[in-house]
Amino acid sequence: MRIEIPAEKKFVHQMNMPIRWGDMDAYGHVNNTVYFRYMEQARVEWITSLGYSVAPGEESMLMINGFCNFHQQLIYPGELILRTYIGNIGRSSLDVFTTMALTTEPDSMAAVGGATMVWVNLKTGKSSPWPDHVLNQLR
Repeated sequence: MRIEIPAEKKFVHQMNMPIRWGDMDAYGHVNNTVYFRYMEQARVEWITSLGYSVAPGEESMLMINGFCNFHQQLIYPGELILRTYIGNIGRSSLDVFTTMALTTEPDSMAAVGGATMVWVNLKTGKSSPWPDHVLNQLR
C-alpha cells in the first residue's frame, strides 16, 4: 500500500546526510529500516533547529505511526538531501513528511515518508494540547 503525502504542506527544514557503509545490508543496498532512521534524524534536526531538545522532559513530541514509500535503492557511497514538511496541525498532533533524494539527483525521489507526531505529557502518558510556545513555532 502506498501512502501519498499531501500536496498542501509547509516546507520547514532541509539537511544533507551521508549514506554510511554500515547502512547497507547483505543485498548490497541500504536496508529498508535505515530509511526510517534517516527520517528520524531529519525530524530531530528540525526540532532542534526550533530551539527544542529531543531529550525527554515533562512533555515531548512522540511519534505514533510512520510510513515510507521506497522509490529507489540506495547504495554507499552517496549523500542524501532530506527535506522536511509539516501538514495540518491538530489539537495535539502533527503530520511530518520527509522526502529523500540523492544530492546527485535532487529532483528524483529515492523515498518519501512521514510520521504522525503527538504532544504528550510524559507523566500521564496522554496526549495534551500543543503549548502556545510550540504552536507559535509550528505556525
